[in-house]
Amino acid sequence: MRLFIALNLNKKERQRVHRAARPLREEELPVRWVEEANLHLTLKFLGEVRPEQVPAVEEAMVRVGEGTAPFSMALGGFGAFPTIRRPRVLWMGVDASPALRCLKQDLEWGLTDCGFEAETRAFHPHMTLGRADPSDGAGVFRGLDQLVSTLDFSAEIPVRTVDLMRSVLSRDGARYARLSSAKLTGC
Repeated sequence: MRLFIALNLNKKERQRVHRAARPLREEELPVRWVEEANLHLTLKFLGEVRPEQVPAVEEAMVRVGEGTAPFSMALGGFGAFPTIRRPRVLWMGVDASPALRCLKQDLEWGLTDCGFEAETRAFHPHMTLGRADPSDGAGVFRGLDQLVSTLDFSAEIPVRTVDLMRSVLSRDGARYARLSSAKLTGC
């Protein structure tokens, strides 16, 4: 199974994010847009996981949840990786608050006991809005930087759980299903 750990938004919050990104979708850019139902913040991509490993992953999530207090996550700003002129990923920003960074780090270290390598790259929290093929050329995205600078959106989203998600890839894009959740119950 292809799995990852994520922070999911409720339906109303996903609708708000999707609506805020409408001007980007209206530009008819060569981008494969993420469906509204699939908007989330990935905390840890696990990759292919054997079914017998899942209980240990869930236990690690519960341990981290017991040591993490609920918090709010701030959304706002739009951008692209690696650059706005030749994007591979178009995203909405998420503030890398101390609480979010600690949750990410605790999951990284908690999952090493399950055989997953800790991520060493810098954490740049974001919600993927769409994916582009960089071979389309820089000219295709001319003016995207200007458009992104005019978009204004911010929201505070409560974070109460972390979710273990399954990703199934198809020609129509990825489909995600929540396998389990761990509540944040720390002080």
